[in-house]
Amino acid sequence: MAKDEYSWFAEQLYRWIGVDLHRYKRPQMERRLNSVRQKWNCGTWEEFFELLKRDRQVYQEFLDKMTINVSEFYRNPGRWEVIAKDLVPRYLGTSRKIRCWSAACSTGEEPYTLAIVFLEGGLSPQRFDILATDIDETAMERAKAGVYRNSSLESVPEEVKRKYFKRLGDDRWEVQPVVKQSVTFRRHNLLADPFEKGFDLIVCRNVMIYFTEDAKTELYRKFWDSLVPGGILFVGSTEPIFQPERYGFRVFSTFFYEKSDLTPRS
Repeated sequence: MAKDEYSWFAEQLYRWIGVDLHRYKRPQMERRLNSVRQKWNCGTWEEFFELLKRDRQVYQEFLDKMTINVSEFYRNPGRWEVIAKDLVPRYLGTSRKIRCWSAACSTGEEPYTLAIVFLEGGLSPQRFDILATDIDETAMERAKAGVYRNSSLESVPEEVKRKYFKRLGDDRWEVQPVVKQSVTFRRHNLLADPFEKGFDLIVCRNVMIYFTEDAKTELYRKFWDSLVPGGILFVGSTEPIFQPERYGFRVFSTFFYEKSDLTPRS
């Protein structure tokens, strides 16, 4: 057994499912996963790893802790106004279909919010496609179902809620088909899988803060390569990109970065 048990655990996990814990900030991630390990009375990381391989419930709890599945519709509402006022008019001015990617989409609130903003702005469902990806397949199954509790809809304007959600009960709402039809969900590991190209907008919020600086640098450069010229990267409110020109971006608005014609620095 290696002296550093957590590093041993990270290496075994990578060989097993391709998730590289070394690319996440260790103190935060080790603390989160340790709480799961202790809950299931595993005295060592080796015992925890063996339990993960044979118990689906423990494995899912591990994924939930690792991927931080916390989301809501219209999170930070003022930022979505930038898309409505500055990006939708740009997209209305082109005849081609707009391609967007919601990376690390969790349970789907974010890509569905994006679809609603587009619809409210006058884009028909046939005018845009949204790819929504996450490493957690269980979270994406919930996203595909499109059923949410009141707590997820607290920031949704009432008129929008009436228009795009169907009430199923006192605390359950279902996203209407007109919103769902332009969103495709797919499993994707940001740190391991290839990136598609040709996106007009990439939304990746509230996940980069958990990665190491080296991992973030690689992801910014891959996002740059995945965007069309002038494409936009939208990040979380705790994740401003310092020196965006280093990665081939320029500031478009607060937490929005536009792909420039400058190649990211090596």
